[in-house]
Amino acid sequence: MSVYIQNFLKFRPLLMELVTRDIKTKYRRSILGVLWTLLNPLLMMLVLSVVFSHIFKFQVENYPLYILSGQVVFNFFSESTSSAMSSIINNAPLIKKVYIPKYLFTLSRVASSVVNVMASFCALIVVMVFSGIELNFTVLLLVVPMGILIIFSTGIGLLLATVAVKFRDIIHLYGVLITALTYLTPVIYPISILPAKIRFFVELNPLTGILNMFRNLMFYNTLPTVGQLLTSVTIAIGTFLLGLFIFYKNQDKFILNI
Repeated sequence: MSVYIQNFLKFRPLLMELVTRDIKTKYRRSILGVLWTLLNPLLMMLVLSVVFSHIFKFQVENYPLYILSGQVVFNFFSESTSSAMSSIINNAPLIKKVYIPKYLFTLSRVASSVVNVMASFCALIVVMVFSGIELNFTVLLLVVPMGILIIFSTGIGLLLATVAVKFRDIIHLYGVLITALTYLTPVIYPISILPAKIRFFVELNPLTGILNMFRNLMFYNTLPTVGQLLTSVTIAIGTFLLGLFIFYKNQDKFILNI
């Protein structure tokens, strides 16, 4: 284990360079640049809140903030896993030329998404302040659900990156899966409106637990129970270890398929 840690520390500066490159590449030739990461969730919040609050009559207090908080969590998962999925394929020329731990390319995609979600989180704070919602100490504990989300997303990203090398169709299919997952996660609707049978499947979604934890800390100053915390942590770490194991077992075959 110490060998792997030493190897990671050795290549840590490279990881930082990859993250910087990913961010620059994403916003190249963009007039708004990183500012768009802040504006995008705000604009989506306006559209979705108008549509769903008036048409479907969702009775949720501070519904625009309810949507925005859901976007912060779900958009990070969607962006980080989608970009991580193609991380090995897109860096094929570099992988073929020199030795670099291949997981660094996947980690860099997730890390660059962390930078983006920080901008989205700033947008959420700004809206809360302008809405007159008091910020309490529980906001400081948001590092817990966000940390769990990052670990979970990294595990999924490693799994997807491994599968995508051999089965490129997953890159196209994943968009459909993300759309389905959007409706299986209470991003735009309160889970209380769902029938019991459907609610059961929504609650099985790991993102639901993380999102509920995030909202409870952000808006309701409610700490997660020990059971909720252990469940989310166990799923996140288990997913990460599974993704790392499958990635490690298949990484020597990557060069044959890219």
